[in-house]
Amino acid sequence: MTPTLFRAALRFIRALVAFLPPVLLWGCVSRDTSGTPPEKGKAEHVVVVVWDGMRPDLISPEHTPTLHRLVLEGVDFRDHHAVFVSSTEVNGTAIATGMHPGHSGVIANKEFRPQIDPTAPVAMEEKKAVHRGDSVYGGRFIAVPTLAEIVQQSGLRTAVVGTKAVTMLFDRNGPGASADARNSVDFCKGLTLPATAITLLEKANQDHGFPTNVTYPNIAQDAWTTRALTQGLWEKDVPKFSVLWLSDPDYTQHDSAPGSPAALAALESADKNLATVLAALAAKNVRDKTDIFLVSDHGFSTVQRAVDVADVLGKAGFNAVKALTNSVPNPVLVVALGGSVSLYVPNHDAGTLHRLVAFLQASDFAGVILSRLPLPGTFPLDKLRIDTVHAPDLLVSLRWNAKPNKFGVAGMLVADTNKKGTHASLSPFDMHNTLVAAGPDFRSGFSDTLPSGNTDLAPTILWILGLRPPGEMDGRILREALVGHDMPSATVKQRTIEASATAGSSVWHQYLKFTTVGNALYFDEGNGGPASQ
Repeated sequence: MTPTLFRAALRFIRALVAFLPPVLLWGCVSRDTSGTPPEKGKAEHVVVVVWDGMRPDLISPEHTPTLHRLVLEGVDFRDHHAVFVSSTEVNGTAIATGMHPGHSGVIANKEFRPQIDPTAPVAMEEKKAVHRGDSVYGGRFIAVPTLAEIVQQSGLRTAVVGTKAVTMLFDRNGPGASADARNSVDFCKGLTLPATAITLLEKANQDHGFPTNVTYPNIAQDAWTTRALTQGLWEKDVPKFSVLWLSDPDYTQHDSAPGSPAALAALESADKNLATVLAALAAKNVRDKTDIFLVSDHGFSTVQRAVDVADVLGKAGFNAVKALTNSVPNPVLVVALGGSVSLYVPNHDAGTLHRLVAFLQASDFAGVILSRLPLPGTFPLDKLRIDTVHAPDLLVSLRWNAKPNKFGVAGMLVADTNKKGTHASLSPFDMHNTLVAAGPDFRSGFSDTLPSGNTDLAPTILWILGLRPPGEMDGRILREALVGHDMPSATVKQRTIEASATAGSSVWHQYLKFTTVGNALYFDEGNGGPASQ
């Protein structure tokens, strides 16, 4: 091929890539091939450690000394945000993709996907749902590439391990095509991809398998997972990108509420596992070559009062069900999410939805009502970036308040659960979570007061590794926290939107507060309730 023809072909390929939407670039390699090297950081490795359900206000020298030192060593992101719904699978996907749920396709821990199961909601992280989902959606159970997939497609090895099954959403397809990618491993709650890798992980744990019993704190399972990474997958060397997802403090806070003695012990357990990670990096002589992100998927609240929304709707005359059967006409499928609840109505019947919304607006548990149809006193689904084809007809964030629990930890919630603690609402205690970053690319002892979010990790990590995503991400590169970078010039804007509706002698009112930094969007809080006229 002549140089002229080559340049013409290259221009055509660039134009074609720019024209295609991100979802169609699923299989494209993310390494920049334009001749201009992408920006990149100094770190040779990136490690993401997730403390599930960690509230930023629970970091302390007493209970989390290792994390407290990491805060002093690196960057403390003081206004960090989960995406809504503020739950594990949703935010695990946001961390893995840099996308809000409306773009990633995962909007709740449990969703009604009739193509996967026509009768009942499916848990989005379960192996059966994931594999069936990829089968029926053409390999796009998650609609966009994940960090692990992008790194592997550029010929680099990854290691993703988790006590919880959410880590399957990072690397559900298993190893890629390259030699390095074939050596990549994904472990999630006892399941290993590839299956042959389990021998290495068990060897790192004195030939013991993954513990089957959950305890509070969940010390044994989290320690096993940590050793699987640091002594197993890091035995020979540390790969370019690693993830360690711990189950605590989430598991224990669900069982006994944030701030309880058991929950504080869970923080200490998580902190010891973080210390193990840092010690392993030092032993490999790569601590000073590694950027470490300590992040949580969401915050946490105490359950002030439990409500069975399906039962309440049933007593109000709706055919509310938790699974579909042919014997119930015109059902309303209720999916409990803890601090939120999803409602699915066959054929999106407008009359049924009007009646549901009117009832919810007169209830003592609804906080913010999101609706597929434009109904008075609601917000459309796209306001919260959850407008997918699979989204429910109504998604209700339950009501919260800032009162402290008996352990002195603020944030109470009405919830559709029998647990003592939960999340998944628009409470600021659920929507604000933890992010600390340290390493050669990050400032030292810096408090970042700009809003940030879980969607920002993927673009920042790809920048550090010198890789470009195959399409634009919803998150931003956290440049203000990086060595040698200034605060971004993008304007920070705070907004509050409101919606009201009149029903008899009461007025329903709800609000949503959010902040933008350039094109990046962060949800701060939302709540609502009826008030006398």
